[in-house]
Order: sequence, then structure tokens, then C-alpha cells
Amino acid sequence: MRVKICGITTVSDGLLAVEMGANSIGIVCWPSSPRFVDPARARAIVKALPPEVTKVGVFVNQTADALTIGQEIGLDAIQLHGDELPGEYASFPLPVIKAVAVKGRETVDEAAAIPAQVTVLLDANDPIRRGGTGTVIDWSIAEMIARMRPVILSGGLTAANVADAVRAVRPYGIDVSSGVECHPGCKAAGKLRALFAALNGVHETP
Repeated sequence: MRVKICGITTVSDGLLAVEMGANSIGIVCWPSSPRFVDPARARAIVKALPPEVTKVGVFVNQTADALTIGQEIGLDAIQLHGDELPGEYASFPLPVIKAVAVKGRETVDEAAAIPAQVTVLLDANDPIRRGGTGTVIDWSIAEMIARMRPVILSGGLTAANVADAVRAVRPYGIDVSSGVECHPGCKAAGKLRALFAALNGVHETP
């Protein structure tokens, strides 16, 4: 299972997450986020990470700029966390992750409508903060969607609940931000270590 640590704001935090076991790193390129990273700092983070680690840029209603910024930074994939429509991103030359806010059973149909070549990320419904809220989503709805297509599970994941979440949903990957922070944009080594220990426990369970 892939593990993405999102909201990385420094080279040291990016390298720490990779050392702990992350195979994907998220950098927020949305200026309204408390975890926003400007292009110069983002480029430095990307450059410092091993080539096998997937570097993902997170954008909110910025499809006009996402590819330009992504190429400038050197991203491997684009995550769209706003109200973007399929016609705006279906033909992107970079892999796309589309965040879908879990509101209720209608989310199943919304996720099914995302183009097949796009990876779905399930997160809490917060039209203001757009992620990193620490709010846990309804795993039963996430599980329904995960049976239809590969999903990345997000929304309030921590060392305390990630094992239960993975067992309940069986996602393709998970995305964690606030659950491994001491404050927004600053990752905590102890919380990262505990998260990966919990995940290892899931993998070791028959």
C-alpha cells in the first residue's frame, strides 16, 4: 500500500517522511493553505528527495496554473483538491489525483464519475480549508468506493486509527497530513514513527 505524507513544507520534513517509509510526498501549492509552499521552496524540496519518491503538488481550483507550476517545480503528479470538473483535467500530461469530499452515499456516484485514468482521493468535506482538517470520514462509504476503483484514503488518519481504517476500507493508498504534525506544516518524528509502526502491524496481521 502506498503512503503519502502531505503538507510537507521543508526539506528536512520531506526526508524524514521518506526515511520513515513514505513513498509519496505532498506539497501544497495553494496560497490559502497554512501549509502553502512557494515555488522556490517547493523546487528545493523536490530536488532533495530520492527519485523513486513520487512528488505530488496539491492545487485548489488552479487548473490553469497547475501544469505550469508543476513543471517549474518538477512534480510527478498533480492533486486537485477543489471543484474542478473532469473536462478541466482529463487530458493533463501528468498523472492526476482528484480529491472527492465524502458527504454521504451520493459520494459513491460522484467518485464513479471521475475518469478512469484519474486516481480518486477521499477526504473530509470542508469547502473552506480543503484538507488537512483532522476530520475522519465515513469509512463505510469509502469502502464502497474502494470496491469500485482504487482509492487513496485521507481524512483524520493518525497512528491511533490508521490500522482500523485500512482494514475497513482496503485502500490503494493513504494520505496523512495533520495526523503526523505538531502544528500545521511541521511534521513530528514521533507521530510519523507511530503511524508507520501501526501500518506495519496491519501488514503483519494474517
